[in-house]
Amino acid sequence: MIDSRFQVSLLDRSRTRAGEAEAEALRGTVARAARAERLGYRRFWVAEHHGVPGIAGSAPAVLLAAVAGVTGTIRVGSAGVMLPHHQPLVVAEQFATLSAFAPGRVDLGLGRSPGFTAPVRRALRQVERDFAADLGELRGFLDGTSEIGLHPRPYGVVPLFVLATGSGLEVAAALGLPVIVGGPILREDRLDALERYRREFRPSARQERPWVAISLDVLVADTAAEAADLLLPEAWAMARSRTTGVFPPLEPVAVAKAADRTPRQRQYLEQTVAAAIAGTPRQVESRLAELLDRTGAAELVTSGSTFDRAALAASDAALAALFPSA
Repeated sequence: MIDSRFQVSLLDRSRTRAGEAEAEALRGTVARAARAERLGYRRFWVAEHHGVPGIAGSAPAVLLAAVAGVTGTIRVGSAGVMLPHHQPLVVAEQFATLSAFAPGRVDLGLGRSPGFTAPVRRALRQVERDFAADLGELRGFLDGTSEIGLHPRPYGVVPLFVLATGSGLEVAAALGLPVIVGGPILREDRLDALERYRREFRPSARQERPWVAISLDVLVADTAAEAADLLLPEAWAMARSRTTGVFPPLEPVAVAKAADRTPRQRQYLEQTVAAAIAGTPRQVESRLAELLDRTGAAELVTSGSTFDRAALAASDAALAALFPSA
């Protein structure tokens, strides 16, 4: 098993599936959260996307209320709320309200990714915003240091996390906040960004020391070939989105295998597969232990998804078994 210092949590984006009503994706997220609690996962995260055909998770605060209603011990949070889409006061009020339903177990992850397309950005009335200033304002509302008081007041402290890339890491270090990182920054040649975050971190009342979680797709199966198949529906969807501009629902493995691919789609598919960790429990354990050690991360946020819900549930259970604290 992986060193007991490390925690593991699940991120579910409410992926839709071909031939299935979109509402089923939301119900699947809630059911997965309940299973994650039984398996001993540390946290369960949901995300925010707008106008994306393959994702039903557009309203994290609403979805988290449903998740909180079927769980009692697991921490629940957003990874994340995209702050440029919202007024900080409204986000603070939503998560203060959530803390009334799940006392002491609500986490607020914040990012600044733009809307998926230009029409979505227009619909969100998105304008240039100062992410650091918005984060500071939101923190003031939650901490009770703003001239505007929240009602209801949060139940205790609502921890803040920054979904960070290069400049996001700088903001998190300056404000003394923990970070969740993923993508290219996890490559060995990019780890200097994490070291800079740790070096420039300014302790705050919320966080005394720098803290890092890493996020990537992780899928576990009995054989390496089965795990590779589980990864294919998501990888194929990503390849299609990067070449057509449309992020589609997940399709069965057989459909994804049989699909005709352009050279560019094959390239994108291979990139997605290479960035993920998929394999047998022993293979996944070895690769995760090396990655966690190399990045100095305290937590793994796994975002793996696949078409087959039963196979995904089995993967979640196998992954939890690798972490002694889960």
